[in-house]
Amino acid sequence: MRIIAGSARGTHLKTPKGMSTRPTADRIKESLFSVLNSRDVIAGSRVLDIFSGTGALALESLSRGAVSAAAIDKATGKLIKENAETTHLSEQLEVINGDVEAALGRLIASGRCFDLIFSDPPYQKGLTEKVLDMIADGGLLSDSGVICAEVAAEEMIIPPAGLETVRELSYGKTTKILLLVKASGGKEET
Repeated sequence: MRIIAGSARGTHLKTPKGMSTRPTADRIKESLFSVLNSRDVIAGSRVLDIFSGTGALALESLSRGAVSAAAIDKATGKLIKENAETTHLSEQLEVINGDVEAALGRLIASGRCFDLIFSDPPYQKGLTEKVLDMIADGGLLSDSGVICAEVAAEEMIIPPAGLETVRELSYGKTTKILLLVKASGGKEET
């Protein structure tokens, strides 16, 4: 696993050992960031990476010009910090080690808002819906912001009130990524 583009291009990231994780593959990350570049949402953005794992999505965003990022994970905070130091992006990255729901609650209470939000929870556990509800209800997404929710290919996710899916990216038989924005009443062409 590596940073694909930007200031930290080519830097290899450490991955957790002995944990049942499934880091986002480089080919999926490359495709996703190509779509995000076409939407012009990375440069200058404030990023939130939920269920961050290695911190790869937050760090890739920073490498490509995001101004700040927060990475939340219950078990891998130390690893995310190590990867941030390896990429020389640690000054722009806030690592939040702990329960995702509690961390999101604190971000909401402090009035934080993000332009790009990644969510990659364990599949098939109902966590995507919980996170999307918290984002929508808590005002965590900026008006022009984008959410990238990675889910199992067979999962059917219905966005909560206030959010709409504008694009679905499929990757093989196991993974899809939903791009969601604040609801505007009309859907964007995919």
